[in-house]
Amino acid sequence: MAEPTTTLKDNAACGTKPAPPCTLVIFGAAGDLTKRLLMPSLYNLAGAGLLPEGFSILGVDHNDGTDEGLRDSLTKALEAFSKDPTSEFHADRIDPKSWGFIRDRLHYLKGDFEKPETFEAMAQQISGSAVFYCAVAARFFGTIVDGLGQAGLLKQDGDHFRRVVIEKPFGSDLASARELNARILKQGDESQFYRIDHFLGKETVQSIMAFRFANGLLEPVWRREYIDSVQITAAETVGVEERGKFYEPTGALRDMVPNHMFQLLCMVGMEPPNSFDAEAVRSEKAKLAEAVRPIPREDAVRGQYTAGTSEGRDVPGYRDEPNVAKDSVTETYIALKLHIENWRWAGVPFYIRTGKRMTGRRTEIAVLFKPAPFKMFEDTPTDDLGPTVMRILIDPDHGVSTEFNVKVPGPQMKIGRVRSGFRYKDFFADRPNVGYETLLYDCMIGDATLFQRADNIEAGWAAVDPLLQGWPQKDVAFYPAGSAGPKEADELLARDGRHWLGLDGETD
Repeated sequence: MAEPTTTLKDNAACGTKPAPPCTLVIFGAAGDLTKRLLMPSLYNLAGAGLLPEGFSILGVDHNDGTDEGLRDSLTKALEAFSKDPTSEFHADRIDPKSWGFIRDRLHYLKGDFEKPETFEAMAQQISGSAVFYCAVAARFFGTIVDGLGQAGLLKQDGDHFRRVVIEKPFGSDLASARELNARILKQGDESQFYRIDHFLGKETVQSIMAFRFANGLLEPVWRREYIDSVQITAAETVGVEERGKFYEPTGALRDMVPNHMFQLLCMVGMEPPNSFDAEAVRSEKAKLAEAVRPIPREDAVRGQYTAGTSEGRDVPGYRDEPNVAKDSVTETYIALKLHIENWRWAGVPFYIRTGKRMTGRRTEIAVLFKPAPFKMFEDTPTDDLGPTVMRILIDPDHGVSTEFNVKVPGPQMKIGRVRSGFRYKDFFADRPNVGYETLLYDCMIGDATLFQRADNIEAGWAAVDPLLQGWPQKDVAFYPAGSAGPKEADELLARDGRHWLGLDGETD
């Protein structure tokens, strides 16, 4: 490989050292994930001074290509995404020095992931430490790891590491997740595999542990004696659109729940670890996931969006999206009631909902506290006193909002609702972030805290497996695009005397 010409001064973020020298091998170099998320993340890491001078990138794909061709293609993609207000990556301009650092280090290898010659050729180009990133369809995960192992590319010594990043979906049910775990662990040690979930790259998600465990005001009441219920929401206004071929055999349950939604569940529900050591944190997350009771069918609702109005424009129903069957019963919405069988959360329901084409875009964790005894207010002209609600805002806002009761100014004892909170951007510098920067950096430095371990993955699938096995396909409810979901999801909470919080940030 030619020596890169662009270098960066040591301008690493305060208190953070650049990652050690290594080669990042990206399987699927011409794919959407590489263009849309990995390259912008590497660009941001370069701008923050967190990549070492001895850093290189080897892109692998089955198409004909050259180093210069890959560089030009990814440059055009980065520039296009920077101008697209709907993309995760936003920049007023592309800094030529930061991108030049990445561009100069890009190299290309044409290869078939299923042929040993590809890995033999790769071995000739890699010396020292390496991170292998599987930015490919899930069917290639096991094949790629087999190829790496059989070519000796996963052998490491005290001076050099070899690690593999595996995207989701990791399996399609409990049996396939177990099979994939067993397959990859034949080629390397658990410590070498980094099962990635980009939700954990979001700053607000990472802050949940600090929010919970670093505040004496909160930690003592974060338990069943004081909390009535928890709602975890990941609502999207976008539809399936061009992803029909992937989404049809997958659906919202497989796509979102055992990974994204369970990671949020673990962060908000886990016990305090003994330290922030990676294994201590991951062990507590695994314990929480293992404590989730397998979900019965009566505690779940599947939904699919029909034609409607979203963000002021008419949009088609799911069955009219490209590459979707006209009689499809694939769910685009899922609502669940979870029971956690441990000392802290026994009796506290956790409600989860996620869906596409909903009335608002919102990812949050809402903690509803038990009401105070209101006997003293029974003779006063008060309305129904609502619960104290604390929302941990993850997307698109980042912060915390708390709604509670106060006295309305005036001569009578009248209760009103107020809201207090903060936004991270009001207190901290806004750093460029598409969600993968921290995860890529952590993998290069060997910090597995934000990555899923085999037992955590399998525990998530075990909880939802009863729903995947034998759930009648006709049991799908419909909701118009631009709504809050199917009425059956409202009924799921209504039978417990509760209701979903509004997707506009309101309690009702």
